[in-house]
Amino acid sequence: MRIAVAADERTGVADAVVEELRGRGHEPLVHGALNDGERDDWAWASEAAARDVAEGRADQGIVCCWTGTGASIAANKVAGIRAALCADAQTAAGARRWNDANVLAISLRATSEAQLREILDAWFAESASDEPDDRANVARLAEIERA
Repeated sequence: MRIAVAADERTGVADAVVEELRGRGHEPLVHGALNDGERDDWAWASEAAARDVAEGRADQGIVCCWTGTGASIAANKVAGIRAALCADAQTAAGARRWNDANVLAISLRATSEAQLREILDAWFAESASDEPDDRANVARLAEIERA
């Protein structure tokens, strides 16, 4: 799977995200501080990763900044993106299941490498729910986006 990855600095788990993805057989498309040729500010880097997902160059995305909040906000401004800030495995699983999240946002400050592995395990193990209420909620997000 191709995964767009963005970080605004190479601290915390920024490099570990890329290494972990490669170790799982995924192809990371790196942005921001992870790519020497790009602007590394969180808004620009996260937008670049989100556009990769929205425009089909990547299957999913992971965006990172100090808290994860700014990266999540920036990614969610791109049409078709459902970014979820996840600090634990249960939240990551729920974001994939109930929200059909296609971009994972994480905090570079608060996420340990052990937590990162658990979050990624849950993220990749889960898929979107087929329950009618869950699908209706995700469809409503697209309607809100078009309004």
